[in-house]
Amino acid sequence: MDVNTEYVEVKGSGIHHKGVFAAKFIPKGTRIIEYVGEKLTKAQSDKRADVYLEENEKNPDKNGAVYIFELNKKYDIDGNVPNNPAKYINHSCDPNAETDIIRGKIWVIALRDIEKGEEITYDYCYDLDSWEDHPCRCGSKNCLGYIVGEDHRAKLKKELEKKKRQNKK
Repeated sequence: MDVNTEYVEVKGSGIHHKGVFAAKFIPKGTRIIEYVGEKLTKAQSDKRADVYLEENEKNPDKNGAVYIFELNKKYDIDGNVPNNPAKYINHSCDPNAETDIIRGKIWVIALRDIEKGEEITYDYCYDLDSWEDHPCRCGSKNCLGYIVGEDHRAKLKKELEKKKRQNKK
């Protein structure tokens, strides 16, 4: 697995432990880096995720990350491999990149021009199933404090307002 890393460098992040930063100016529309790893069936992926989560619970010093990325309806990619710096790209509610699957490969693509030194982020697009388990630390002005996809944020905002009203009673 040869990954082109000319655009990125991994270093400490204020969002979550490690992050991926622009090593040079990245123009809008650029395929920044491919998200690589081991191709798994959904059943294998579910088992592997359970193992990772169990390990994370036993060792609180770990960062709690599971690097499994959905490839399609049948397969996922386990990005927890040494040559995958893309696994360190953090979520943001105001991302500067997005992911796209092109010819069976997962690419991180610049949504806008990204300046050298800027942290590269994308929306993880989590659903609402277990939103409370995924706190967000991106710090953007439209962040609700939890990692959910943009299409779920209005519903989550209503849910949070409802909880706030209930807690005041």
